[in-house]
Amino acid sequence: MTHRARSLSGANPFISTWTWRLSTLLSLTRITAWLQVLSPIKNNVEQEIQYFSSEDVPISIGVIFDLSGSMANKVGKAKEAALQFFKTANPQDEFFLVSFNDRAELMSAFTSSVEDLQSRILSASAKGRTALLDAIYLGLTEMRTARNAKRALLIISDGGDNNSRYNEKDIKRLVREADTQLYSVGIFDPFEYRSRTPEELSGPSLLTEVTELTGGRAFIVENVNELPDIATKIGSELRNQYILGYRPSNKSHDARWRKIKVKMRAPKGLPPLSIYAKTGYYAPSL
Repeated sequence: MTHRARSLSGANPFISTWTWRLSTLLSLTRITAWLQVLSPIKNNVEQEIQYFSSEDVPISIGVIFDLSGSMANKVGKAKEAALQFFKTANPQDEFFLVSFNDRAELMSAFTSSVEDLQSRILSASAKGRTALLDAIYLGLTEMRTARNAKRALLIISDGGDNNSRYNEKDIKRLVREADTQLYSVGIFDPFEYRSRTPEELSGPSLLTEVTELTGGRAFIVENVNELPDIATKIGSELRNQYILGYRPSNKSHDARWRKIKVKMRAPKGLPPLSIYAKTGYYAPSL
């Protein structure tokens, strides 16, 4: 059983109440009963929870799709996964599409036409090198034009990067600042069959690190037939969330990174629960 958490955009959360989204299969009634034992820990100081609710609101979503040469034997199932993900859309959702190989390209700006996105993906072919980090940068830049407060990126890739202008440090800083949840589907050969390029070896850890910063999750896939089901699961998780909020006890406007950890002690009789939460935020500077 999993829980997702991330900050809520809109009013400045550093001045008012810092809020987190949690997605879960549990009912709101049961979650509320555990509220007294679920706490965000900020810089090792427990914070008082002041806000808790459920939501199913429109989402602005960007799909970051790998069309590099290393995807040639996987791109068919990857396309199927993207199409399956689009099928989870609600009428008020909006999507954009970024593809990447030698460079990142915006294939479609925000649209509510899933059919248009599907046709663009189906006509694309895989070739060239891998500018994954540039694609994430382009996706986060495009997300600034989103009309919905709730925002997410889905990365479908075999990981690794060998042709970007931006580096990991640049992207991790940008991801920390963005109010956008990242999910990834990493399509990898079994470890013993992977070639030993540094990019391919670092692919799984790169996707995991950037998604976990946002409270998202990286799904690692070795069997491409699992891709459509995983895409459906991600779509479901994005639409089953709770909001948890607190007012930070540290009100300093020092622009420093504040670490956050959300912990839960589940009632006896239930299996251990996992919480995936955004790892922190930058305090305001003014």
